Amino acid sequence: MTGEQSAGTSGPRWRALLEDRWHAHVQEVTELSLAYHVAAEAVPGGTGDGAGQPKIAALLRQAVEARRKLADVEEALGRLAAGNFGSCEQCGSAIPAGLLAAAPETRYCPRCDAPSRTPGQAEVRPLAGRATR
Repeated sequence: MTGEQSAGTSGPRWRALLEDRWHAHVQEVTELSLAYHVAAEAVPGGTGDGAGQPKIAALLRQAVEARRKLADVEEALGRLAAGNFGSCEQCGSAIPAGLLAAAPETRYCPRCDAPSRTPGQAEVRPLAGRATR
């Protein structure tokens, strides 16, 4: 939106919700990262990276996914600070408050989040906060 925030998307309510999610994701990333490193170091004769160990690979995947979720929340906090939280990054329309309450890191309105495309075609969108060429 141009210079104004979507109705109801400013204020301490959203900051508190996002900060709660941020703390939860930081804890999850920390716990998964520690579990991964402990498990990888415990492999006898291993290289310390857990290569070839399915359980350790699963821990790594979980840690990476948790870090991605943390980054999404950090980007949402950035949008809140910049004054464009609650606005679709693609079309600029307001994201419904109910959707933001359920997933405050949401970047797109429902219309832009479900674009029409041919079955099996992957959608490519720029990452939040990243410049496109």
